[in-house]
Amino acid sequence: MAPAPATSAGLLRFFEEETLGIKIGPKTLLAVIIAILIICIVIHFSV
Repeated sequence: MAPAPATSAGLLRFFEEETLGIKIGPKTLLAVIIAILIICIVIHFSV
């Protein structure tokens, strides 16, 4: 019987690697994207 494949499939290694650049959480990133989207909509309709 063959061994079961790894469930993480290398995704764990990605988070262990040290990366350069700004480290930002997913909730913060989502909030920034929504804020920029709202600002763009307001500017678009105010002109």
